[in-house]
Amino acid sequence: MASVFLPSRPAIVIPRVPSQKRRLLLSSFRLLASSASSSSSPSPSSKPEVVVTRERGKNAKLISSLEKHNIFCLEVPLVKHTEGPDADKLSAILSDSEFDWIVITSPEAAAVFLEAWKVAGTPKVRIGVVGAGTASIFQDTLESTEQSLEIAFSPSKATGKVLASELPKYGQNKVLYPASVKAGSEIEEGLSARGFDIIRMNTYNTIAAKDVDETILEFALSTPVVAVASPSAARAWVKLIREPENWDNSVACIGETTGLAAKRLGLKNVYYPKNPGLEGWVDSILEALRVHHQRQKALIC
Repeated sequence: MASVFLPSRPAIVIPRVPSQKRRLLLSSFRLLASSASSSSSPSPSSKPEVVVTRERGKNAKLISSLEKHNIFCLEVPLVKHTEGPDADKLSAILSDSEFDWIVITSPEAAAVFLEAWKVAGTPKVRIGVVGAGTASIFQDTLESTEQSLEIAFSPSKATGKVLASELPKYGQNKVLYPASVKAGSEIEEGLSARGFDIIRMNTYNTIAAKDVDETILEFALSTPVVAVASPSAARAWVKLIREPENWDNSVACIGETTGLAAKRLGLKNVYYPKNPGLEGWVDSILEALRVHHQRQKALIC
């Protein structure tokens, strides 16, 4: 029989199951959520209140942060990452060329870069990151590399446009920009306009996860808040719900870029912090839940 399991933190993960087992799965889920809720301090709901949507295995920090507020999460990965066309060239260019700046604008770009950088022999590099969430991916490496990798710049506002306008000129102003295939062109255009010599490499791609089970989707659609960390995840969610204008729960985004993308896609009740990062993201989720609970109380009254 397909299993339902609860990790060490209160996230409910439901695997795909044949349709004839869905009723049993629903019953198991309710029992599990109720049991988990009673095993710690009281939760406002025995059902999940937040859908976490990053690639499976990359939701742990958000789930752990929400656990502190007794909030259950339903894990529904909306995206997955694949190699981009330039992935296998990145380590070679790091070995053969020197850059004044490496510009990193997402946690996934940071992870892909670090792998290639290690293969290249950990050459000395100066990193410009778009925000704290991206910088955090480098933390363990910073503590163990004897400063061959330096996080030297983060913009006043965590967007690609502001990074391109504020990146300090240094040396020959030669910049390497490992990016997503789907990333826009504002960074290379902004830096080029300021006289930087920029090389963009499309090192990874983000694609929508397919075949989300109908039972999982049913839970997700009725969950008050969906947490998304990229425009790609927002697009994947819209494709799943098909009619975003008729879905009026909330979307909590990791930052402004994702939030604005969600609004352009027709999603309502969109929340996001001024600066991307885990702490602000959690605050946006809590605000979305607060408004949701207020609405529910008003309906009851």
